[in-house]
Amino acid sequence: MGRLEGKVAVITGGNSGIGECTAELFAREGAKVVISARRVEQLEAVAEKIKAAGGEALAVPCDISDKEQCKEVARKAVEAFGTIDILVNNAGVVDNGIEPVEKVTDQTIDTLIDINAKGTLYMTREVSKILIEKKAGSIVNVSSVAGYTGGGGVAYVASKAAVIGMTKNIAMRCASDNVRCNALCPGSVVTPMTKDMKRENLDPNMMGAMAKHADLSLPVCMPEEVANAILFLASDEASAITGQIIVIDHGADL
Repeated sequence: MGRLEGKVAVITGGNSGIGECTAELFAREGAKVVISARRVEQLEAVAEKIKAAGGEALAVPCDISDKEQCKEVARKAVEAFGTIDILVNNAGVVDNGIEPVEKVTDQTIDTLIDINAKGTLYMTREVSKILIEKKAGSIVNVSSVAGYTGGGGVAYVASKAAVIGMTKNIAMRCASDNVRCNALCPGSVVTPMTKDMKRENLDPNMMGAMAKHADLSLPVCMPEEVANAILFLASDEASAITGQIIVIDHGADL
């Protein structure tokens, strides 16, 4: 306990799944947490749960694809807690149909790129200004094994591969300012978002191609497992680690 004592953490997608688990874990470790997401009722419920357990939390509704809303999250975090020390870019959406390149729609491309890639960059741009000025901080990006191996719908893969690229770029730029940036690439994770995926809606050709390159008999990840890895990278225990891309998948994609 106390691994993040006195730290202020902004966690996007903090209303469920990995983001909710991360927010609760960070609060137990002493951090003041600012959680953002689009679904306001769920977001506020998570904040109240953290407060009821003795933690400090602020819920700020935000669609990260809107750059002005990202600015507002950073502003309200500083207004409430004085600074920001940690950013966890967890908010994202999946391609429920796993659309291959010849079938991907404009809507899928726009939605996934706007939220997963541009949204992550918008939020990081705002928070990084604070971290660079204070010359301290940690950014943890939640990408996906899809962005690492290419297994997934083409727009989703593109959006998550973009997160991997920006992670390396930000780490390179910010190393001299003592600001670290790393990415986690979870495999399949049991969350409310992935539970909505129906097998009959998945493209069979893309699923067949993916099955040739992964061991689907191995366990899927739980949100708590990803949250534990995020905690490590956000903490001072990982003070020498930056620019790294870590896959969390029980070995399914080795």
